[in-house]
Amino acid sequence: MISLDEFNQHMQEKGWFIFHEIVSMELVNRMLNDLQFAYQTCRKIQLSNNIPENNEGTLHHLVELGESFIDYLVFSEQLNPYLQSYFCSKYILNSFGGNINKKGISSYASMIHRDIRSYSAHIPLLLNTLVMLDDFIPNNGATYLMSGSHRTHPALPSEQEFSSVAEQAIAKAGSVLVFNSNLWHCAGKNTTDLPRRSITPMYCRPFIKQQYDYSRALGYDKVEQYSDWLKQTLGYRARVPTSLSEWYQPKEKRMYQSDQG
Repeated sequence: MISLDEFNQHMQEKGWFIFHEIVSMELVNRMLNDLQFAYQTCRKIQLSNNIPENNEGTLHHLVELGESFIDYLVFSEQLNPYLQSYFCSKYILNSFGGNINKKGISSYASMIHRDIRSYSAHIPLLLNTLVMLDDFIPNNGATYLMSGSHRTHPALPSEQEFSSVAEQAIAKAGSVLVFNSNLWHCAGKNTTDLPRRSITPMYCRPFIKQQYDYSRALGYDKVEQYSDWLKQTLGYRARVPTSLSEWYQPKEKRMYQSDQG
């Protein structure tokens, strides 16, 4: 693995880095199987709730839609030194989505965007990761990133400006792309006959609201089976009390722990 100093230099200068082929193909294949079920579940709800068509190919909050996705989080503890170095603090899971990029389908992920709505400059509030479940190649929609734009472009660049300098994240299945959430990026266009699939866990400082209440969704009956790191990542130590009884607790039982920033 790359040293922390090298990783931090990449993140400061380019804003992104790829850990090549670190996820086993056994886990990749399990996630591919779970992704199909998860997409059917998400798509059914999207359509029944009249969600716009530009959501086609997108999935959200996968941790309760397949055991392999929790297993990936367990595996990803290997990346903890890098993520903690990026945040200079502890962090939690902000969201856990996925993307199925197919020929002829264009979702909001294909638009130039960044995943933090308010530009945070040098303050690390949010971090994107993308796990490649298929090879990312130039013609199957590999992600484009505007290197350095986390430092230089607080506002949306023009399509011409973006396309003139954007680089594609080209790597094999099982690779993990990590990038600063202030970085402008977009999914590429898939011109092949095969899907280009990925999952997209995102992380944030613990005091930032999660997009989904993962600890409540997963419940508390199995929480003692989770490692300390997994409990931290899922947000079990950064919860919001819903009653005075939950608020008034001994230090070790508080919903929001004192080491969360």
